[in-house]
Amino acid sequence: MQFKTLTMQKWTKLPLRPVKIGILLFDQFSNLCLANCLEPLRAANQFSQDPAYEWDLVTLTGGAVESSSGMPVLPNAALLECAGWDYLFIVASYGYREHDTASTRSALRRAAASTKTVVGLDTAPWLMASAGLLDGRRSTVHREVFDRFSETFLRLQTERQHVVSDGNRITCAGALSALDLTLDLITDHLGQAMRLDIAHLFLQPKVSPTTPPVQNPHKNRLIHRAMHLMRQTLETPLSVPKLAAALGCPAKTLERRFQSSLSAPPGKVYRHLRLSRAAQLIESASLPVSEIAVRCGYDSPSAFTRAFKARYGRAPTQAKSHKS
Repeated sequence: MQFKTLTMQKWTKLPLRPVKIGILLFDQFSNLCLANCLEPLRAANQFSQDPAYEWDLVTLTGGAVESSSGMPVLPNAALLECAGWDYLFIVASYGYREHDTASTRSALRRAAASTKTVVGLDTAPWLMASAGLLDGRRSTVHREVFDRFSETFLRLQTERQHVVSDGNRITCAGALSALDLTLDLITDHLGQAMRLDIAHLFLQPKVSPTTPPVQNPHKNRLIHRAMHLMRQTLETPLSVPKLAAALGCPAKTLERRFQSSLSAPPGKVYRHLRLSRAAQLIESASLPVSEIAVRCGYDSPSAFTRAFKARYGRAPTQAKSHKS
């Protein structure tokens, strides 16, 4: 799939069309696994000016299924009634051995042939492997199944990892790993700025992986500390030199670390966080624009309006009237 870059290659991106995803649910699937995929996608659509993702919930037959917690789900269609997805997410948890039938294997092979990338979540890699979709590939699976999986499918290169990507096959070890996987995909499609907003929405700042892993863990720690300090000082933003001094590092080091990991300088990330906070306040609080401007570090409502309009395409007053 081709993507059109906006300001910087990795900081902000815009897909030429919505990414289409099929989500295949098996009985006794993990509702947490499904939510950790769907909710970040929903949030990405909410934060985007145009919907970035479209998805279909499907089952093998088109009939309803139940999660492992007993929540019934009525799908949009049967698996083989749809085609042309960019991604097919297969979600299976308990009862995967009972689902591993000749008809399931045949359906998965046919669906994979018309899908660009197939993703197996939790125990679904077992079904993919049984259908021959992982032959010769690196893969992972839920840790409780891993040993049996490795012993059963000898043509696979199994790895004890949270997420393993090999060509157009991705396997994921469980519900929490599904969130990392989905954030990674959103970063690939929409850039680091979108990941930053979504990770902050769903995860605690002290532990959230707001950036993809980097080679040197010290880089990650510095960025985490910097963004934590940025969020604490949205109302009274620091200059980059003062920010670096508070973190105990040279300003050039801070600039270099942000650029290498986020493809954006710290000042741009800081401004992004301030405007994201402004959008949240417009959405959730009945405050005048002048008050929102002050709370987000702008001395002048006119300067705030210009910055907000440059990012969101409309003035704060227009956003408030749209909300009401």
